Amino acid sequence: MSNTTPPRAPPTKTRELTTTTIKSPPFAYLHLSTSTTTPGLDALQVRSYCSSASRQFLGTTGAAIPVDVLSVSSGLGGGGDAWVRVPRADLGAFAGAITAFGGLSSDGGVMVMRVKACGDWLGSLVGGDGEERVWGSSS
Repeated sequence: MSNTTPPRAPPTKTRELTTTTIKSPPFAYLHLSTSTTTPGLDALQVRSYCSSASRQFLGTTGAAIPVDVLSVSSGLGGGGDAWVRVPRADLGAFAGAITAFGGLSSDGGVMVMRVKACGDWLGSLVGGDGEERVWGSSS
């Protein structure tokens, strides 16, 4: 009887150092669409609108929701889009506040926002943004 060992497989060149799964991200993201009669939408207007909406809908609790304005783009004839970040636990209340708010009046114009999309992952929202341009309006 001989002691023979089977040949070893050649070592792989890649190694997995660590694997992480994020089950519940700390933030949620919203894509807001604005319609306004005054041109030149900026981050300050978006922040003011969001704080007014959450304060009216949720009171002091709504005023305490931290809102990060990530991006604002203005349309040619007024209006535009905004991307904001809120804590994940406040997403439902914040989206409800934006939806229920009647709008802001300033400089003779009215600004109204609507929630186009919201979710836990910014990448999925950004990817779905161009879908309307490709496939047409879903409504």
